[in-house]
Amino acid sequence: MSTATETPDRADGAAPAAPAPPGRSRRLLHRWPAAVLLVLVVAPYSALPVPGLLDGPLGSAGSLQLIATCLLFGALATGYDLLLGRTGLLSFGHALYFAAGSYATNVFLLEAGLPFAAAALLGLCFGIALALVLGSVSLRVTGIGFSMVTLAFAQAGSILVSRDPGGVTGGEEGRAAPADLLPSWLVGIDNTANLYWIALAYLVLTLGVVHWAVRSPTGRVWEGIKENERRVEVLGLKPYGFKLTAFVLAGALAALGGIVHLLLTGGSTPQTTTSDFTLSLLVMVVLGGSGTRWGPMAGGILYTWADHRLGDLAGSGAVAGLPAVLRVPLSQPLFLLGVLFVAVVHLLPGGLARLPSRLAALRRSRPAEEIPPRKENGNP
Repeated sequence: MSTATETPDRADGAAPAAPAPPGRSRRLLHRWPAAVLLVLVVAPYSALPVPGLLDGPLGSAGSLQLIATCLLFGALATGYDLLLGRTGLLSFGHALYFAAGSYATNVFLLEAGLPFAAAALLGLCFGIALALVLGSVSLRVTGIGFSMVTLAFAQAGSILVSRDPGGVTGGEEGRAAPADLLPSWLVGIDNTANLYWIALAYLVLTLGVVHWAVRSPTGRVWEGIKENERRVEVLGLKPYGFKLTAFVLAGALAALGGIVHLLLTGGSTPQTTTSDFTLSLLVMVVLGGSGTRWGPMAGGILYTWADHRLGDLAGSGAVAGLPAVLRVPLSQPLFLLGVLFVAVVHLLPGGLARLPSRLAALRRSRPAEEIPPRKENGNP
């Protein structure tokens, strides 16, 4: 007696189609980041119009500037999630290190007359040193105490910048970057594509560093600290050193982002030193999904795009023609952002990163469709 199972003939006499290998679709799904990266790399060469999302063609200077800003803040939110989502540290002073990279680089350019490469390197080192010093103090306390200490340092930094000591920060007006000291390929509208590629490179670098750090032995300790810090201590490990590592690494990525922001905006602005800036990062992370690989990046990109586009909508003629009961709230971009945030948090617990799994769960929960009985050979 044969143990092989015979395949029943189909009614039309054709052999049944072989099912697709289950691993092929999964491999293709895992390759989507490479496909998206390829599209982003060649975007400056495209004249494709994207109505509703961008004002002009994809490769226009204005569109590239907006996309570059979105990529920058997507990377910045990913770095901030090293503290919030990976280690469980709620910092209200992360903007300080972003501003430190921008202002320090600008000061080295203007005051010392250094070339951009040297000024950027020194600005990055200054941001790392500042994160090391302030982190070593802030991490002496835990919980809400840590959050309040970081907030105090951020407020002190914001006041220092606004007071303009020695005329090096520009006060409330900020300070423009000297175009004559920057490389020529980074100055002017014609070179917007170069700035765009720098922002894209910063995003790729941040994603790579965060992914490597999270998968390292240190990253596993961060996960343990987030779940139960006391248990990590019982295992003989000292959480302080691991938390300081996460703090300094996140601060270094933020300082590097500040340098990229200096190039994109052409100067250093005091708005980047405020606690509101850090709160925006917190909203980005929660919006995208804290503790996930792609969530903070998606939240940062969506929030930044909405911040720019909803501002245009609030000042449009369509909103101006509405009755006052609708015109007043809709003319406030922050109100529109708040509604968007509440809607996402309410409808998508866990952020945008949970959307694919929720859609898959909905598909699995649907009742299976009735399958018509198979026709036997020779029988209707």
